[in-house]
Amino acid sequence: MTTVFRASASAADSLLGLGPLADLPGTWVGTGFNLISRPDAHNNNPFFLQLSKTQETLTFTEIGAPIPNRGSGQDDIFFSGVHYVQQISDVVTKGALHLEPGMWLNLPATTDPVADASVARLATIPHGDALLAQGTSFTVPGGPQIDAVSSTPINSTGPDAGKPVTNEQYLAPFTTTELPPDIPDGSIANPNLVLTEAIADQKIVETTVLAIDTATAIGGTAGGIQNIPFVVQNANATSMKAIFWIEQVQREDGDGVFLQLQYTQTVILDFLGIAWPHIAVGTLVKQ
Repeated sequence: MTTVFRASASAADSLLGLGPLADLPGTWVGTGFNLISRPDAHNNNPFFLQLSKTQETLTFTEIGAPIPNRGSGQDDIFFSGVHYVQQISDVVTKGALHLEPGMWLNLPATTDPVADASVARLATIPHGDALLAQGTSFTVPGGPQIDAVSSTPINSTGPDAGKPVTNEQYLAPFTTTELPPDIPDGSIANPNLVLTEAIADQKIVETTVLAIDTATAIGGTAGGIQNIPFVVQNANATSMKAIFWIEQVQREDGDGVFLQLQYTQTVILDFLGIAWPHIAVGTLVKQ
Protein backbone atom coordinates (compact mmCIF):
# COMPACT_ATOMS: atom_id res chain seq x y z
CA MET A 1 0.00 0.00 0.00
CA THR A 2 1.19 3.51 -0.82
CA THR A 3 1.05 6.45 1.57
CA VAL A 4 -0.74 9.41 0.02
CA PHE A 5 1.40 12.46 -0.68
CA ARG A 6 0.76 15.87 -2.15
CA ALA A 7 2.62 16.12 -5.40
CA SER A 8 5.75 18.21 -5.74
CA ALA A 9 6.11 20.52 -8.73
CA SER A 10 7.77 17.82 -10.85
CA ALA A 11 5.23 15.16 -9.86
CA ALA A 12 2.37 17.58 -10.45
CA ASP A 13 3.53 18.04 -14.04
CA SER A 14 2.89 14.34 -14.74
CA LEU A 15 -0.61 14.57 -13.24
CA LEU A 16 -1.52 17.89 -14.85
CA GLY A 17 -5.05 17.87 -16.19
CA LEU A 18 -6.20 14.63 -14.54
CA GLY A 19 -8.20 16.53 -11.93
CA PRO A 20 -10.45 14.06 -10.04
CA LEU A 21 -8.66 11.16 -11.78
CA ALA A 22 -5.24 12.14 -10.39
CA ASP A 23 -5.05 9.35 -7.78
CA LEU A 24 -6.03 6.56 -10.19
CA PRO A 25 -2.71 5.74 -11.97
CA GLY A 26 -1.27 2.57 -10.48
CA THR A 27 -2.50 -0.92 -9.58
CA TRP A 28 -5.45 -1.59 -7.28
CA VAL A 29 -6.21 -5.04 -5.85
CA GLY A 30 -9.13 -6.30 -3.77
CA THR A 31 -12.34 -8.27 -3.57
CA GLY A 32 -16.03 -7.74 -4.22
CA PHE A 33 -19.35 -9.31 -5.11
CA ASN A 34 -21.03 -9.95 -8.46
CA LEU A 35 -24.73 -10.68 -9.03
CA ILE A 36 -26.03 -11.51 -12.51
CA SER A 37 -29.23 -13.06 -13.85
CA ARG A 38 -28.43 -14.70 -17.17
CA PRO A 39 -30.30 -16.79 -19.73
CA ASP A 40 -29.89 -20.53 -19.20
CA ALA A 41 -31.31 -22.19 -22.32
CA HIS A 42 -28.42 -24.69 -22.22
CA ASN A 43 -30.06 -26.21 -19.10
CA ASN A 44 -33.62 -25.57 -20.32
CA ASN A 45 -34.23 -22.87 -17.69
CA PRO A 46 -35.50 -19.32 -18.30
CA PHE A 47 -32.63 -17.86 -16.29
CA PHE A 48 -29.93 -18.59 -13.72
CA LEU A 49 -28.94 -16.32 -10.82
CA GLN A 50 -25.14 -16.40 -10.54
CA LEU A 51 -23.49 -15.05 -7.39
CA SER A 52 -19.73 -14.71 -7.03
CA LYS A 53 -17.29 -13.40 -4.47
CA THR A 54 -14.73 -11.75 -6.69
CA GLN A 55 -10.98 -11.13 -6.80
CA GLU A 56 -10.04 -8.09 -8.84
CA THR A 57 -7.02 -6.28 -10.25
CA LEU A 58 -7.59 -2.86 -11.79
CA THR A 59 -4.63 -1.09 -13.38
CA PHE A 60 -4.64 2.54 -14.55
CA THR A 61 -1.97 4.19 -16.71
CA GLU A 62 -1.88 7.89 -17.50
CA ILE A 63 -2.34 8.78 -21.17
CA GLY A 64 1.02 10.26 -22.12
CA ALA A 65 -0.01 13.59 -23.64
CA PRO A 66 -2.94 16.02 -23.76
CA ILE A 67 -5.75 14.86 -26.06
CA PRO A 68 -6.84 17.52 -28.61
CA ASN A 69 -10.42 17.77 -29.83
CA ARG A 70 -10.74 20.21 -32.72
CA GLY A 71 -13.49 22.79 -32.49
CA SER A 72 -15.65 24.38 -35.18
CA GLY A 73 -18.21 26.30 -33.10
CA GLN A 74 -15.60 27.07 -30.43
CA ASP A 75 -11.84 26.87 -30.02
CA ASP A 76 -10.09 23.49 -29.67
CA ILE A 77 -10.19 21.77 -26.29
CA PHE A 78 -7.47 19.67 -24.70
CA PHE A 79 -7.98 17.15 -21.94
CA SER A 80 -6.25 14.28 -20.16
CA GLY A 81 -7.15 10.82 -19.02
CA VAL A 82 -6.07 7.33 -18.05
CA HIS A 83 -6.47 4.00 -19.74
CA TYR A 84 -7.21 0.93 -17.65
CA VAL A 85 -7.51 -2.85 -17.63
CA GLN A 86 -9.94 -4.54 -15.25
CA GLN A 87 -9.61 -8.27 -14.54
CA ILE A 88 -12.10 -10.09 -12.29
CA SER A 89 -12.23 -13.76 -11.28
CA ASP A 90 -14.33 -15.91 -8.94
CA VAL A 91 -12.63 -16.43 -5.57
CA VAL A 92 -14.12 -19.91 -5.11
CA THR A 93 -13.78 -21.43 -8.60
CA LYS A 94 -10.81 -19.28 -9.73
CA GLY A 95 -12.61 -18.94 -13.07
CA ALA A 96 -12.37 -15.71 -15.07
CA LEU A 97 -15.52 -13.56 -14.90
CA HIS A 98 -14.70 -10.26 -16.56
CA LEU A 99 -12.06 -8.52 -18.68
CA GLU A 100 -12.43 -4.88 -19.60
CA PRO A 101 -10.03 -2.44 -21.24
CA GLY A 102 -11.08 1.19 -21.36
CA MET A 103 -10.38 4.84 -20.57
CA TRP A 104 -11.43 7.50 -18.10
CA LEU A 105 -11.34 11.10 -19.38
CA ASN A 106 -11.36 14.40 -17.49
CA LEU A 107 -13.32 16.74 -19.78
CA PRO A 108 -13.41 20.54 -19.55
CA ALA A 109 -16.46 22.77 -19.68
CA THR A 110 -17.43 23.76 -23.23
CA THR A 111 -19.48 26.48 -24.94
CA ASP A 112 -20.45 24.50 -28.05
CA PRO A 113 -22.30 22.54 -26.81
CA VAL A 114 -22.89 24.34 -23.53
CA ALA A 115 -21.76 21.81 -20.93
CA ASP A 116 -20.12 21.78 -17.52
CA ALA A 117 -16.86 19.97 -16.86
CA SER A 118 -17.40 16.22 -16.60
CA VAL A 119 -15.76 12.82 -16.45
CA ALA A 120 -16.34 10.06 -18.99
CA ARG A 121 -15.65 6.33 -19.11
CA LEU A 122 -15.25 4.43 -22.36
CA ALA A 123 -15.14 0.64 -22.19
CA THR A 124 -15.18 -2.47 -24.36
CA ILE A 125 -16.14 -5.93 -23.13
CA PRO A 126 -15.27 -9.18 -24.98
CA HIS A 127 -18.92 -10.34 -24.94
CA GLY A 128 -19.37 -7.79 -27.74
CA ASP A 129 -20.32 -4.59 -25.93
CA ALA A 130 -18.97 -1.04 -26.07
CA LEU A 131 -20.15 1.78 -23.84
CA LEU A 132 -19.82 5.49 -23.17
CA ALA A 133 -20.91 6.87 -19.79
CA GLN A 134 -20.49 10.43 -18.57
CA GLY A 135 -21.13 12.21 -15.32
CA THR A 136 -19.89 14.38 -12.51
CA SER A 137 -17.14 14.39 -9.93
CA PHE A 138 -16.71 16.05 -6.55
CA THR A 139 -14.76 15.67 -3.32
CA VAL A 140 -16.21 15.52 0.19
CA PRO A 141 -14.66 15.33 3.65
CA GLY A 142 -15.03 11.99 5.39
CA GLY A 143 -16.36 8.77 3.96
CA PRO A 144 -18.75 8.01 1.12
CA GLN A 145 -22.52 7.98 1.20
CA ILE A 146 -23.36 4.50 -0.09
CA ASP A 147 -27.08 4.11 -0.63
CA ALA A 148 -28.85 0.78 -1.08
CA VAL A 149 -29.08 -0.66 -4.58
CA SER A 150 -31.87 -3.05 -5.59
CA SER A 151 -31.48 -6.31 -7.49
CA THR A 152 -35.26 -6.66 -8.04
CA PRO A 153 -36.06 -7.42 -11.71
CA ILE A 154 -38.46 -5.01 -13.42
CA ASN A 155 -40.95 -5.73 -16.20
CA SER A 156 -39.78 -4.05 -19.40
CA THR A 157 -42.74 -4.84 -21.68
CA GLY A 158 -46.51 -5.31 -21.48
CA PRO A 159 -49.08 -3.65 -19.23
CA ASP A 160 -46.81 -3.99 -16.15
CA ALA A 161 -43.79 -2.31 -17.78
CA GLY A 162 -41.82 -0.39 -15.19
CA LYS A 163 -43.24 -2.39 -12.28
CA PRO A 164 -41.35 -5.00 -10.20
CA VAL A 165 -41.70 -8.62 -11.29
CA THR A 166 -44.21 -10.63 -9.21
CA ASN A 167 -43.79 -14.05 -10.87
CA GLU A 168 -42.62 -16.33 -8.05
CA GLN A 169 -40.69 -18.53 -10.50
CA TYR A 170 -38.46 -15.56 -11.26
CA LEU A 171 -38.27 -14.20 -7.71
CA ALA A 172 -37.52 -17.46 -5.86
CA PRO A 173 -33.79 -17.62 -6.72
CA PHE A 174 -33.32 -14.19 -5.10
CA THR A 175 -34.26 -15.69 -1.72
CA THR A 176 -33.06 -19.30 -2.06
CA THR A 177 -29.66 -19.05 -3.80
CA GLU A 178 -26.78 -19.59 -1.37
CA LEU A 179 -24.39 -16.67 -0.91
CA PRO A 180 -20.66 -17.18 -1.48
CA PRO A 181 -18.48 -17.40 1.65
CA ASP A 182 -17.87 -14.16 3.58
CA ILE A 183 -20.59 -12.23 1.76
CA PRO A 184 -22.97 -10.64 4.32
CA ASP A 185 -26.60 -11.67 4.63
CA GLY A 186 -28.91 -9.40 2.69
CA SER A 187 -26.42 -8.83 -0.13
CA ILE A 188 -28.65 -10.43 -2.78
CA ALA A 189 -31.34 -7.81 -2.19
CA ASN A 190 -28.76 -5.03 -1.69
CA PRO A 191 -25.23 -5.84 -2.95
CA ASN A 192 -23.95 -2.50 -1.61
CA LEU A 193 -23.97 -4.10 1.87
CA VAL A 194 -20.64 -5.64 0.84
CA LEU A 195 -19.21 -2.12 0.48
CA THR A 196 -20.57 -0.70 3.73
CA GLU A 197 -19.38 -3.73 5.70
CA ALA A 198 -15.87 -3.35 4.23
CA ILE A 199 -15.50 0.19 5.61
CA ALA A 200 -17.54 -0.14 8.82
CA ASP A 201 -14.45 0.04 11.06
CA GLN A 202 -12.41 2.45 8.94
CA LYS A 203 -11.80 6.17 9.40
CA ILE A 204 -12.00 7.74 5.95
CA VAL A 205 -10.53 11.24 5.77
CA GLU A 206 -11.65 12.34 2.31
CA THR A 207 -13.55 10.88 -0.65
CA THR A 208 -13.53 11.78 -4.34
CA VAL A 209 -16.73 10.70 -6.09
CA LEU A 210 -17.05 9.79 -9.78
CA ALA A 211 -20.71 9.24 -10.74
CA ILE A 212 -21.43 8.16 -14.32
CA ASP A 213 -24.40 6.88 -16.32
CA THR A 214 -24.94 5.93 -19.97
CA ALA A 215 -28.21 7.89 -19.76
CA THR A 216 -26.67 11.12 -18.42
CA ALA A 217 -27.05 13.93 -20.95
CA ILE A 218 -23.96 16.15 -21.20
CA GLY A 219 -24.43 19.09 -23.56
CA GLY A 220 -27.76 17.64 -24.66
CA THR A 221 -26.43 14.21 -25.67
CA ALA A 222 -26.34 11.03 -23.60
CA GLY A 223 -23.94 8.12 -23.85
CA GLY A 224 -25.06 4.58 -24.50
CA ILE A 225 -24.19 0.93 -25.14
CA GLN A 226 -23.69 -0.83 -28.48
CA ASN A 227 -23.89 -4.65 -28.60
CA ILE A 228 -23.31 -7.36 -31.18
CA PRO A 229 -26.56 -8.90 -32.58
CA PHE A 230 -26.32 -12.05 -30.42
CA VAL A 231 -26.24 -9.95 -27.24
CA VAL A 232 -29.13 -7.78 -28.45
CA GLN A 233 -31.25 -10.86 -29.18
CA ASN A 234 -30.45 -12.94 -26.10
CA ALA A 235 -29.59 -10.61 -23.17
CA ASN A 236 -29.52 -7.03 -24.38
CA ALA A 237 -27.34 -4.72 -22.29
CA THR A 238 -29.37 -1.51 -22.37
CA SER A 239 -27.85 0.80 -19.75
CA MET A 240 -25.10 1.16 -17.16
CA LYS A 241 -24.62 3.41 -14.16
CA ALA A 242 -21.82 3.41 -11.64
CA ILE A 243 -20.34 5.31 -8.73
CA PHE A 244 -16.63 5.15 -7.89
CA TRP A 245 -15.34 6.39 -4.53
CA ILE A 246 -11.62 7.16 -4.21
CA GLU A 247 -11.02 7.19 -0.46
CA GLN A 248 -8.17 8.36 1.74
CA VAL A 249 -8.25 5.92 4.66
CA GLN A 250 -6.38 6.52 7.91
CA ARG A 251 -4.05 3.68 8.82
CA GLU A 252 -4.88 1.73 11.98
CA ASP A 253 -1.66 2.94 13.67
CA GLY A 254 -2.57 6.55 12.82
CA ASP A 255 0.57 6.99 10.70
CA GLY A 256 -0.71 8.49 7.46
CA VAL A 257 -3.36 7.28 5.05
CA PHE A 258 -3.69 4.79 2.20
CA LEU A 259 -5.79 4.96 -0.96
CA GLN A 260 -8.84 2.77 -1.37
CA LEU A 261 -11.21 2.50 -4.33
CA GLN A 262 -14.80 1.34 -3.94
CA TYR A 263 -17.43 1.12 -6.64
CA THR A 264 -20.94 -0.05 -7.36
CA GLN A 265 -22.09 -0.66 -10.92
CA THR A 266 -25.46 -1.72 -12.33
CA VAL A 267 -25.91 -2.92 -15.90
CA ILE A 268 -29.45 -3.68 -17.09
CA LEU A 269 -29.79 -6.90 -19.11
CA ASP A 270 -33.11 -7.22 -20.96
CA PHE A 271 -34.53 -10.67 -21.80
CA LEU A 272 -37.85 -12.48 -21.27
CA GLY A 273 -39.48 -9.04 -21.29
CA ILE A 274 -37.70 -8.25 -18.01
CA ALA A 275 -34.94 -5.80 -17.07
CA TRP A 276 -32.52 -7.73 -14.85
CA PRO A 277 -30.02 -5.70 -12.77
CA HIS A 278 -26.47 -7.06 -13.10
CA ILE A 279 -24.71 -5.55 -10.09
CA ALA A 280 -20.99 -5.59 -9.34
CA VAL A 281 -19.27 -4.03 -6.32
CA GLY A 282 -15.66 -3.93 -5.23
CA THR A 283 -13.27 -2.63 -2.57
CA LEU A 284 -9.69 -2.28 -3.82
CA VAL A 285 -6.50 -0.93 -2.26
CA LYS A 286 -3.76 0.85 -4.19
CA GLN A 287 -0.55 -1.18 -4.13
